Amino acid sequence: MDPNVRPENMERITTPELAEKFIAEQVAAIKAQVKDKKVLLALSGGVDSSVVAALLIKAIGKNLVCVHVNHGLLRKGEPEQVIKVFRDEMDANLIYVDAVDRFLDKLAGVKEPETKRKIIGAEFIRVFEEEARKLKDISFLAQGTIYPDILESKDGVKAHHNVGGLPEDLKFELVEPVKLLFKDEVRVVGKALGLPDNMVYRQPFPGPGLGVRCVGAITRERLEVVREADAILREEFAKNGLQGKVWQYFTIVPDFKSVGVNEKGERTEGYLVVLRAINTRDAMSATVAEIPFALLSHITDRITHEVKGVNRVAFDLTPKPTGTIEWE
Repeated sequence: MDPNVRPENMERITTPELAEKFIAEQVAAIKAQVKDKKVLLALSGGVDSSVVAALLIKAIGKNLVCVHVNHGLLRKGEPEQVIKVFRDEMDANLIYVDAVDRFLDKLAGVKEPETKRKIIGAEFIRVFEEEARKLKDISFLAQGTIYPDILESKDGVKAHHNVGGLPEDLKFELVEPVKLLFKDEVRVVGKALGLPDNMVYRQPFPGPGLGVRCVGAITRERLEVVREADAILREEFAKNGLQGKVWQYFTIVPDFKSVGVNEKGERTEGYLVVLRAINTRDAMSATVAEIPFALLSHITDRITHEVKGVNRVAFDLTPKPTGTIEWE
């Protein structure tokens, strides 16, 4: 049986009881695989890696070493939040790595989406290899791979950082306890593990981060536009009761400028910010969330006046299919 294929008779995890059964099975499997050796985990702070961390802590305790890499492609305030939640509140064994310049230098001038994803994925593994050399007896690399990652990579839709772009000289055995679960199941398991709601129901965030929302070749200027516009969008959705009701919402900035006019009547050339808001159960298909027009207008006004270099905002009305959730 292919370990990367979900069995047809596998019951969908929808209740705390089914989650507890899954947790018990995975804790036993992790103990059997890892024994008394140490595991290195890429901890982004998203629900997938957080659930994997909680499972591993339950199974092997302090033999889990969490590494949070700031690659410069995270949302506004996220590195600080990860440190606060995991190191300060959960007492995790957490190593923080500032790799912003390293990643952005590698990505300079790279336009092709799959090449960007593979560079980011490969560089992540390189960082972990370097961290592992500083530590003693690291034998395993844990990952928050989930089933849609595997399905989309097999179908050639896109390479995910968990399963695509791994270097040939990968020296770790992989631990992937949630790789056969869909996103909604991961959340049920997270609740059963006792993770806080703001972590369990946190919006999905792609492994390459804002790198796939800064369409085309990444520049620091456009990266900051994506980050600041995204922060405004998230703030307004929270203020207006949409946080937790809309499955995922974010901004995209394409690699071109459009002509505009400022309040003085002067011609401008500025970036376009695209708003994306979708609902889905398992990330395999998605519908566009219905957002009040007045709120979209208010968000547009804030972004065009508060984010430097932006003169136009659009709203993406494309479901999946035909468009994937992310633009790249």
